[in-house]
Parts: sequence; structure tokens; C-alpha cells
Amino acid sequence: MSTNFGIEADTCARMMDWRHDLHANPETAFEEHRTAQIVADALMEMQIAVDRGLGGTGVVGTLKNGEGPSIALRADMDALNMTELGSSAHKSTREGKMHGCGHDGHTAMLLGAAVHLARHRPFRGTVHFVFQPAEENEGGGRKMVEEGLFEKFPADAVYGMHNIPQMPRGKFGIRTGIATAFLDTFEITVTGKGCHAAAPETGIDSVVIAANLVTTLQNIVSRRIGAIEAAVVTVTQIHGGDTWNVVPEQVVMRGTVRTLDAGIQDRVEAAMKEVCAGVAQAHGATIDLQYMRGYPGVINTPDETNAAASAAMRLVGEEQVMTDVKPAMGSEDFAFMLQKRPGAYICIGAGETANDPPLHNPHYDFNDAILPLGAAYWVELVKQQLPAT
Repeated sequence: MSTNFGIEADTCARMMDWRHDLHANPETAFEEHRTAQIVADALMEMQIAVDRGLGGTGVVGTLKNGEGPSIALRADMDALNMTELGSSAHKSTREGKMHGCGHDGHTAMLLGAAVHLARHRPFRGTVHFVFQPAEENEGGGRKMVEEGLFEKFPADAVYGMHNIPQMPRGKFGIRTGIATAFLDTFEITVTGKGCHAAAPETGIDSVVIAANLVTTLQNIVSRRIGAIEAAVVTVTQIHGGDTWNVVPEQVVMRGTVRTLDAGIQDRVEAAMKEVCAGVAQAHGATIDLQYMRGYPGVINTPDETNAAASAAMRLVGEEQVMTDVKPAMGSEDFAFMLQKRPGAYICIGAGETANDPPLHNPHYDFNDAILPLGAAYWVELVKQQLPAT
């Protein structure tokens, strides 16, 4: 089979151009104005109806070809607040911003599919191309849903896709049920009693208490949550103190919790409250825990998971599609769309070697070689779910 998987050469070239342009000009959450304009212009050029502004900078294109069922295909558009260390010709031109997760490629692949579907129309029904802002941390998917995504653009099912550098190119991975973790964040404020560093016994040392709290929190997963019940509690920030010879009054800690089950999520939160209360009492300090529920887990519905896997198998063969991959402890706000509609989230392999930089790494760059395959997957899924006859 052609390496273009049925996607015309001119469309493949356009996908690469779009991808490199977006990579060089990354925009982060709810600031994707230039990106949204590029997407909207490309869709209108194909005579696809365009709606803008849902979720702030979101773009939805609608292609209708007769009466029939409807399907929504989603790509994320935002970049990350990180500095790129790569050396490609399309390296980021915006300091401190980088497409470190491949959303530039996701956008390009869905645009490529839109070109092909608009040109050939090998389906009957309606396709909604959903270009979502702010997937990274800020919940753009939730905002689009809250602002009426599926009321304005009714869809029988919704599908998403993400590139995975640690999965070999040419493979796909998916699973029924929970696919990504529930994401929560927390902020803990430890308030002790400030004092001179030469006489710590005259105060209540918030730094020592914070250090004790870090190690005690780690016991939740191994001692409160069983080894076969997936959970991660990670402290990612500790802030406190202004000078060398003063024990600070207060230390602030922040971090994240990941779980694969809502019940375990509740148990971790309860355990963290108990730990904070116990450590505070033991040291005579005050500890305030702010626990924030974030993204829910991505839960793939059975029929749509089978449909996604079948479309991938038609392109690369059954042996290249893994249908029981392990759940990822990363999170994804496509979950909010799946709370409203049945659907599935599939992973497309992008790896060339065992040492390819992972997602969110400053040396990461989306693998252009998978652009045709990703676009072809969307096309095949539409043909399968919206048959022309």
C-alpha cells in the first residue's frame, strides 16, 4: 500500500506545510487566534461551513453530504509553556512556547482529512471537524461542551486521536473503558512559627513539616491504596522562605493526583486530608489542603472502540492494532466530550527508534511521516460510520 494511504500528494504536502507553520508559531491555552484563523481559512477554502468562537478560540467545521447519521472528529490546537531545545528549521519562534505534545500534527491531520472528504465525499451524513483550544491544563474541551458543542453540532459519536512517540510508527493502540487517568491537583499551605535559623527550637519549622509531609503523602499509594489499584500522588512544587537565616512562617506545596477509578479518587482525597491533619497535630502547625478535581478519565465506549479499531485495521492490518493497551496515567480533556456522547480515543504510533524524545520533552517534534496515516484513519472512520450506500 502507498505510504500516503490513499491521501493525495498535494494534501500530504499541505499537511506538512500546516504542521511546520503551526509548530513555528505555537499558541497556548485560549490564545490560539492565529491557529484558529489558519484552520478556519483552510476549511472555508474547502467550502466547509465554519463556526468560530466556541470555547473562546475553538473552530468547528461541518461537512454535510445528504441525509444520514453524524459524527464528530476532534483535534486539539494548543501548545505548551515550555522552551524548545530542538534545531529543526521549523523550530518555535516564540520564546517559552512550544508544540511539545504534537497538537500541531493533530490539527494538520484533521485538516488533511477534511480536504480529502470535501473533495471526494465518500460518505452520507454529516461530519463535524472539531478543533479544540486549551487541552493542556485549562479544559478547553469542557468549555466547548458547556457552551453547547453537541447542541449546536449534534453528533451520534465523537472520536479523538493522539500521537505516541513510544509506539512504533504504523501501529495503533486503543482499549475499551478507562483509557486515561482522572486528573486532580492540590495546594497545601503549611503554617508554622517563623524564627531565627540559629534557634529553630523557638519556632515551628514549616520547612521540616513540609519535608515530612512529602514523604508521608507517598505512603498513601503503598499503604492506603493497594498495589493493584492504580494511583499516583506527586508533589511538584515547594515554595517557602526568603533568606538564609530565617525559618519561614509558611511553606506552600503543590502537586497532582492521578487515578483510574472514581472510587479510588475519593479515597486518595480522604487520605490526604487525614495525613495533613495528622502531621499538623504532630508538629503543632496548621495545614490547609485545597484539593481540586480536574479532568475526568477518558472512558471509551465499546461499540465506538470497536469502530475505531476496525477503521485502523483496514489501513494497517489487524496485527498492527493493539486493542487492549494499558491505561495511561496521563490525562486528556477529551473526557468531557465522552461524558456527553459515546466515542473513542485512539493512539497512533509515531516512534522511529527506542530513543525518540517523549511528549512534553524540549527535544520532541511531531513525526511528519504519520501525517498521511492519521488523515487516512479519519477518512476511513467516516466512510465506515457514515456509509454512502
